[in-house]
Amino acid sequence: MKITKVEAIPFAIPYRKPLVFASGEVRVAEHILVRVHTDDGLVGTAEAPPRPFTYGETQASIKEVIQSIFAPAMDGESPFDRELIHARLGRTVANPTAKGAVDMALWDIIGQSTGVSVSQLLGGYTDRMRVSHMLGFDDPVKMADEAERMLETYGITTFKVKVGRTPIELDVAVCRAIRERLGNRIELYIDGNRGWTASESARALRLMDDLDLSMAEELNPADDVLGRRWLVEQCHIPFVADESVATPAEVTREILGGSATMVSIKTARTGFTMSQRVHHLAESLGVEVVMGNQIDGQVGSLCSAAFGAAYKLTSRRAGELSNFLDMSDDLLATPLEITNGELLVRQGPGLGIEIDDEKLEHYRQDR
Repeated sequence: MKITKVEAIPFAIPYRKPLVFASGEVRVAEHILVRVHTDDGLVGTAEAPPRPFTYGETQASIKEVIQSIFAPAMDGESPFDRELIHARLGRTVANPTAKGAVDMALWDIIGQSTGVSVSQLLGGYTDRMRVSHMLGFDDPVKMADEAERMLETYGITTFKVKVGRTPIELDVAVCRAIRERLGNRIELYIDGNRGWTASESARALRLMDDLDLSMAEELNPADDVLGRRWLVEQCHIPFVADESVATPAEVTREILGGSATMVSIKTARTGFTMSQRVHHLAESLGVEVVMGNQIDGQVGSLCSAAFGAAYKLTSRRAGELSNFLDMSDDLLATPLEITNGELLVRQGPGLGIEIDDEKLEHYRQDR
């Protein structure tokens, strides 16, 4: 079986409710649908969500690097030769979500050709993931309302609150409003997207010490090397590295350097192969992980769930898998469903991705 074609299809789907956070905002899902074709007629599918304010990629840059550099490097190769393909793609620096989507599409082909689900190929620990929902910037009452709606409608009991605004009292008030509204029925953690300084982060944590937060993520930039280490040393809850650990090597640097005590794995930026390496590294170091969200659509969320459910370590915590609910539409022929706070992994060969071709035709941007 040989690779014959690689498609990078740009599409745009508006959000009903934009997600706003310290480092940017997302109002339209301007993503890339990646399809890898083989001479056996199998097609592997994945989604690449550009985040220019995090990794520097745009929809146009992902499309271009896949079509002009990655596709020729993969042409005629076997989808099973992932290491060879990774070595060739690795000659091009950065471009993490473009590489991640290509990798996941290859795994999809391998699963289809062997008749096994990707989640089983990866590890097959469980068939479902508990779901965490991300809450973007808004006033305290509205954010508490959204959390309550997610709890009552979908059974979601874990919430990640976007913080990092100044004055910090606004974000403290948000977390307090959610805790007071929903009590101990929920797990609550925060993500600063590098919005605060180390001293602001330390003060915010002191002000929220009574709210029983379970984690704190990227409150200040990892580039503030000494400030970040000072902050993590006094943080009494796990400090999660996310944007600062886009590669396994960066995981090693941040954990061993004392700049984080926990890691977010995002299949959108590390695919399945590199996510495996991050998982194995974290496991060997005794470091906890959480499955993060790249503000993925349903295709990306399905991929995250498949990886998260494959291992005991990644399935211990709720994964950030629900923000596709804020989109006005999506591309899957059979939409994902969250019930009792859980998302089931698609069964059957590969990833179980079936695209609604009419919707893709409607939302694609290259016609």
